[in-house]
Amino acid sequence: MFIILIRGKEDKGAYSVTTEDDEQVLYLFEEEDDAIRYAMMLEEKGYPEMNVIEVENKMMLRTCDEYNYQYTIITKNDIVIPPNVDHDFI
Repeated sequence: MFIILIRGKEDKGAYSVTTEDDEQVLYLFEEEDDAIRYAMMLEEKGYPEMNVIEVENKMMLRTCDEYNYQYTIITKNDIVIPPNVDHDFI
């Protein structure tokens, strides 16, 4: 699996989206190309430069479950479109 992080701020956490209920959901991409394409779309919408890294599947899912963090797995058949930038990045 692959996650997206802000380049230079990888220690601050992975990219996630905010749901209508104001909950954070981590995007876990099955395919690297899809993660790269999504990161590029984020940058085109005004997000800072992104970095895609590979993570071990079981470890990532276990970590999300342990910390009760919501996630969704983006498969090669899914289409996701980044939200517009609604805040500043520090």
